[in-house]
Amino acid sequence: MKKDSNRREFIKSTALAAAGFVISPAAAVAAKSSQANKLPYWKGFNLLDLFNPDPSRARPQTEEKHFQWMADWGFNFVRIPMAYPAYIKFDRSKDLKTNRVRKIDRRAVEHVDELVYWGRKYGLHVSLNLHRAPGFCVNAGFQEPYNLWTDSEALDDFCFHWKFWAKRYKNLSPREISFDLLNEPCMRDDMNDQHSKRGPIPGDKYRNLVLRALEVIHKANPGHLIVADGNNIGRDVIPEITDLPVAQSCRGYNPGIISHYKAPWVYKDSSDLPEPKWPGQVGQQYLDRSMLQEFYQPWIELVKQGVGVHCGECGCWNKTPHNVFLAWFSDLLDILHESKIGFALWEFKGDFGVLDSGREDVDYEDWYGHKLDRQLLTLLQQFS
Repeated sequence: MKKDSNRREFIKSTALAAAGFVISPAAAVAAKSSQANKLPYWKGFNLLDLFNPDPSRARPQTEEKHFQWMADWGFNFVRIPMAYPAYIKFDRSKDLKTNRVRKIDRRAVEHVDELVYWGRKYGLHVSLNLHRAPGFCVNAGFQEPYNLWTDSEALDDFCFHWKFWAKRYKNLSPREISFDLLNEPCMRDDMNDQHSKRGPIPGDKYRNLVLRALEVIHKANPGHLIVADGNNIGRDVIPEITDLPVAQSCRGYNPGIISHYKAPWVYKDSSDLPEPKWPGQVGQQYLDRSMLQEFYQPWIELVKQGVGVHCGECGCWNKTPHNVFLAWFSDLLDILHESKIGFALWEFKGDFGVLDSGREDVDYEDWYGHKLDRQLLTLLQQFS
C-alpha cells in the first residue's frame, strides 16, 4: 500500500519539482553543455519489462534494487522499449482489432509509473519508447490490424498513445524523461501492404509522423524532450527533421556478423557463418575500427550541425566470442564517446546484458544471486 501511495503521490507532485524548470522546445534539445553534443552524455541500459506484446511472456520485471545498482555503478539512463499491446485491454485469444487500440490498461500503466518513479529517485533519466506502435514494429510475432505508414487511422492511434504518455508525465522535466517516438522505422515486406518494400521510410512520411507526434506531445508540455530513431532500422540520419526540436537516435549493432552472430531471428541458417574476429578478415570483408568510423561519420556530422544524438541501443548477442565482443565494443563506444554520444546497452539482464547473459566463455562474478559479467561492466564504466 505504501509503495502505491508513493507512486501516486509522485505523479501528482512532480509539478512542484518541475515548476522552476522552464524550457522551450528548442532548448530541450539544445540543453546547456560544454560538450558538442546537445544531449547530455547518457549511458545506461534498456529495460524490457513491456517489450513483449503478450504480458504472459514478459521478462521478469525490473526491481527497485536494479535502479540502485545502475546508479551505484555510475549510470544515468534507462530506456523502456514498450509494445503498446502490453498495456491495452483486448481479447488475447484473437487478433487485435482497431477498436481496442485505445483501451488503456491502467494496471499495466502503473508499472511504467513505477519505473519512471525509480528513475527519478535514483537520478536516472527515463526514455519511454514505442518499440511496437499501432501499425508497425521492426519485429514480427504479432498481427497488426493496419499499417502505420499507409493508414491514417493507425497514425491517429499512434498520436493518441503519445498524447496519453505526454499528459501523464506532463510535469516532469526533460532532465527526467524523454519520449523516443518509434523504434527502428523501416519498410517491411511482411507488413499489411502488398506494395511495401524493405528499406527506409520515405523521408516525407517520416517527417509527417514526427510532426504529428511533436504537436500532441508539446501540447501537453512544450518542454517535453523528443527523440526520433534513425531511419532504415536506426542506421540512417534523418535529414528531413533536422530543423525540428527533435533529437535523433542511432544504433550500435554494426557489423551484424559481430553483434548478432548466430542470432536465429537474423540468420535462418547459421551453420556456415564465418567466425567473427575483431579486427580481422571475416568472410569477404575485413573488419576494423575504420569501418566503424565511416559508419558513424554521418551521426558525428549531425552532432556538429547542432542536433542532439544518442545511441538508444547497442550490444552483442551471447554467441559471439566474448573477447571479440569486447574488442569490437570498445572501439564502438570510443568512437561515440569522442563526440559525447551516449549509449544504452541492450539489455540490463538477459542474453545481451551485463547480468545473466548466458555466455559460455565468461568467468562470471556472483552478484546477489545474478551472474555478473564484470569485464563488460568495467568496459561500460570506462566511458564517462
